[in-house]
Amino acid sequence: MGIIALVIFVSVLVFWSVKLKRNLGEAALIGFLAIVPLGGSQAFALFMQGIEFASTFSVLYAAIAFVFMAYVIDKFGIVERLLAILNSLVGRLPGAPALMDAVGSSVMGTLSGGDSGNTAATGSITGPWMMRNNWNKEIAASVMVGNGGMASALPPTSSMFIILGFAPVAAAITTGEFFIALLIAGAYQFLHRLIMIGYFVKKQNIKAFPPDSLNPLSVSLKDGWTSILIYLGAIIPLVLTIGPISEFIMNVPTLGEEALDSIDIVIWIPTLMIAIAFLLAGKSAPRSFSEVSAFIQKSIPRFTVIGALIFFAVASSEVLTSLGLSDNIVYMMSSVDTPAWLTLLLIGIGVTAIAGPLTSTGTLTAVGLVSYEILAASGFSPLISAVAVMTFASTSAQMPPASGSIYIASGIVGARPEKTFVMLIVYYACPVVLIGWLIGMGILPI
Repeated sequence: MGIIALVIFVSVLVFWSVKLKRNLGEAALIGFLAIVPLGGSQAFALFMQGIEFASTFSVLYAAIAFVFMAYVIDKFGIVERLLAILNSLVGRLPGAPALMDAVGSSVMGTLSGGDSGNTAATGSITGPWMMRNNWNKEIAASVMVGNGGMASALPPTSSMFIILGFAPVAAAITTGEFFIALLIAGAYQFLHRLIMIGYFVKKQNIKAFPPDSLNPLSVSLKDGWTSILIYLGAIIPLVLTIGPISEFIMNVPTLGEEALDSIDIVIWIPTLMIAIAFLLAGKSAPRSFSEVSAFIQKSIPRFTVIGALIFFAVASSEVLTSLGLSDNIVYMMSSVDTPAWLTLLLIGIGVTAIAGPLTSTGTLTAVGLVSYEILAASGFSPLISAVAVMTFASTSAQMPPASGSIYIASGIVGARPEKTFVMLIVYYACPVVLIGWLIGMGILPI
């Protein structure tokens, strides 16, 4: 039933947005209502479960908050000052904003471990910069999403520890060798991101910023060094949750692990960035209630479609899970008697299909162990099996329709999310599946 529901949901999205040319927010609502009745007598319970899950999903807030944040830092001139500094650094390279996004997302990904937070933290700066460099909005959003997905590919990440938490995996490989293998596998993905950037730069005929438009770095820093403080909004939550400070907090009896778990960086990064932006704005920030109200009202049109789209996409993903999508995929994978190379490919496709409505961690929790065991039973080494499964699951950021990264990136650059779907699948998800397959087959050594 889960697979049938997935087919119906995707079909509704395509028909409503492509054939009827209506917005995807409506399509997600119709798709959600179309799959709920498949629950039979539990349809109403599924409806309420989906609505409740979406209402408490942190990425929903993050998607809207980052749209507002992009609006705020643009209106207050913070983007102008940041872009001037970045332009002084690497603006002479064609496609410099996208290259900075790839590097920044990889560095941030090893810290945050979350696709959505990674896409948002880096893309909030590089996204507007790409727009100034004449990038197509949908291509820019796709590049940001693809780069943001490095959070699920590079260790340390929560996905890594889920895999290591499986008893058969823990008994067969060490944390150290798994970490190194994932770094190498992540390097292949990073190379793929650079290739895609080069392709898109050539396809759009993107040029380097003119030399006469670039100030010396000393001038840019003097004029806009305060704008760099906006990044404290990302640094503070990361420092509190990762490294020695987090260990100190965890050892404080009155705080401990519970306090750290309560810090959701997807929520705190945009919240702090918005607060810092208002502080940096100084006298240009609205002061009276009427000014604040007018300021917010002007930003509201940016939220409507994205808010509805991500809400009902996430609600639908919860219903798909409850209807047994994961179990259906597991059954299909375990019942197929095929050669090793084909088994690996089928598992890659199956895991990627599940990663669409789920996160990478959710995917690994649902089918990670059985996928690993199938590969190990097919003759693949434990290390290869574990790395391949995690590589396949790392496609979650690029798989529509429920990826939070898609809506966050689209909101930052003003793209239509539905126009990124095909690009993300063809240029990012499929190549990552191929990378996982090549690693599994030993063609790409780890």
